[in-house]
Amino acid sequence: MQPKVSIITIVYNAVDTLQKTIDSIASQTYSNIEYLIVDGGSGDGTLDVIKSNSKSISKWISEPDEGLYDAMNKGIDLATGDYLWFINSGDEIYEPTTLTKLFKSNPAADIYYGDTVMIDASGNVIGDRRLQPPTSLSWKDFRNGMLVSHQSILISTRIAEAYNTKYQFSADFEWCLAALKEAKSVVNTQLTLSRFLDGGLTKQNIVPGLKERFDIMRRYFGLASTLWFHIPIAYRFFSYWIRNKRF
Repeated sequence: MQPKVSIITIVYNAVDTLQKTIDSIASQTYSNIEYLIVDGGSGDGTLDVIKSNSKSISKWISEPDEGLYDAMNKGIDLATGDYLWFINSGDEIYEPTTLTKLFKSNPAADIYYGDTVMIDASGNVIGDRRLQPPTSLSWKDFRNGMLVSHQSILISTRIAEAYNTKYQFSADFEWCLAALKEAKSVVNTQLTLSRFLDGGLTKQNIVPGLKERFDIMRRYFGLASTLWFHIPIAYRFFSYWIRNKRF
């Protein structure tokens, strides 16, 4: 039997970006999908988009939340699938056959991951993500930063924890890190899994987000190791920014 994938979209006042996200999920050739939308109580027409696509949505809620990761936890609570996949408003699954290819080519695993392409608000490809996923991935690799995009990782509900809402901008980093530490099997799909809309919450709050990420790394890897690994992290960050004028 095909694994059931709970795809979760978090949205708030994003009437201009939600439809293409829904379309990318509705067009999947893979059949065993549960699609959940968690809306933060939008007032801009987002609910009209949700209601007009009700046939493609398994369940949706619309209510105020205490931030992005509180909304994501609501999505986890709603999910009944074998895997969790967060594709938030403005992001897209890479192509209609993505999930079909993923499960056809790979055995059952605790975590699947892959590549990401960056897009702008018009859907145009900007380029690859700054950090690229390694051939094989373990939790210790996150000492080098978040090597896999949150939109390009599927995590089994057997090992997925709630997001730590202590962190406002980097709880996804810890969520992936904790799952990787728990996972027995991690599969590189060797596929591009998502199209990620550039300019999300973390990028809009880069300094506090980096401070949170440093604290998470300190807790998992120790202060000395975190300081040591931040030397090459900082070098790669600024080198990339100088070359590409984006990060």
